[in-house]
Amino acid sequence: MIRHVFSFFALFLILFTPCLLAQELESASFDQESLPLFDGESLAGWEGNAYWFRVEDGAIVAGRLDEKIPHNEFLCTTQMYDNFELRLEAKLVGTGQNAGIQIRSKRVRNSTEVSGYQVDMGQAGNRGVWGALYDESRRNRMLAEVSPELHNQILRKDTWNQYRIICRGKKITVYLNGRKTVEYEEGEAGIPGHGVIGLQIHSGAPSEAWYRNLRIKQL
Repeated sequence: MIRHVFSFFALFLILFTPCLLAQELESASFDQESLPLFDGESLAGWEGNAYWFRVEDGAIVAGRLDEKIPHNEFLCTTQMYDNFELRLEAKLVGTGQNAGIQIRSKRVRNSTEVSGYQVDMGQAGNRGVWGALYDESRRNRMLAEVSPELHNQILRKDTWNQYRIICRGKKITVYLNGRKTVEYEEGEAGIPGHGVIGLQIHSGAPSEAWYRNLRIKQL
C-alpha cells in the first residue's frame, strides 16, 4: 500500500511540476515586462468623478457604503490600449455587488457611461457574472457567460479575486483565479479594437468595488 501511495505521489510530481514551473516562469516574465497602471498612492494616469473614486490601503476604491449610487460611474485611463495583457485583483463589498472592468472602451458624450467590452464582476439578477464578458452601452448584452457550476467553483467570495485579461486582434480571453472563463472572438464589423481601460461601480445600493495590483503588458 505504501509503495502504491509513493508511486502515485511520484507520478503526480512528474506530471504537474513542469506545469507549476511554467506558470512561475510566465508570472516572472509578466512582472518584468509589464508596467503598473496604478501607483498605489494616487489616481495619476486616470480620469473620472473623484467623489466616487478614491485610493485606500493601496487600492482604488469605487463607490460608497453609506450612499446609494445614482448612476454607473467609471474611472478610465488617460491612455488608450489595443493589444495587451492586463492583470489585477478585485473584490466587492456591500449590498450592490455589481461592477466591472472596461477594455477597448470609450466615454459616452454627455453621460457618465462608458461604451465597450466589460469583464464583469458580481451579480446580474439572480446569477453570478464574475468572469463573464458584457458589451456595455453598445450592444447591451452578454457576449460570453460562465456556467453556474464553474462560477461557484472558482469564485473567492468576500475577498480578492485575480483577473487576467488578454486582448489580441479580435480575440479576448479572460481568466479568473487561474481558470479560463472566456474565449471570445469578435465577429461584427466596425467594433473598435482599441480604447481606454476603465473601472466601474454600478448604480444602485451602497457598495464598493476595490481594485489593486493593476499591471499591463502591451502585446
